Amino acid sequence: MEQRLFALQRLTAMIMAPFVLVHLGVILYAVRGGLTAAEILSRTQGNWGWIAFYGLFVVSVAVHVPIGVRNILIEWTKLGRGAAGIVAALFGAVLLVIGLRAVFAVGGPWS
Repeated sequence: MEQRLFALQRLTAMIMAPFVLVHLGVILYAVRGGLTAAEILSRTQGNWGWIAFYGLFVVSVAVHVPIGVRNILIEWTKLGRGAAGIVAALFGAVLLVIGLRAVFAVGGPWS
C-alpha cells in the first residue's frame, strides 16, 4: 500500500509540474497585461480547453495532496494509518469538490 501511494504521489507530481508552470505563466501574462477580472472571465467562459486543463489540474491536486497529508498525520500525530487515511481522503474529497466548483464557475458557459 505504501509503495503504491508513494508511486501515485510521484506520478501526480509529474502531471502537476507543467500545469503549475502554465498556470503561473497565465497569471504573469494577465497581471502584466493589465487584464481585469471581467476580461479574464470573458476569455475563459465556455472555453472547454481551459475547463479540461484546470479540471485535470484539480483532480491531480486532489489525489496528490491527501497522500502527503496522510503521511504528515501519521508522522506528527497519534493517528494510525487507517484513521489518517480516512482524514486525508475526506480532505481530498473537499479539495476535489471546491476545485471543480471553481473550474466550472470560472470556465462554464452557464456562468
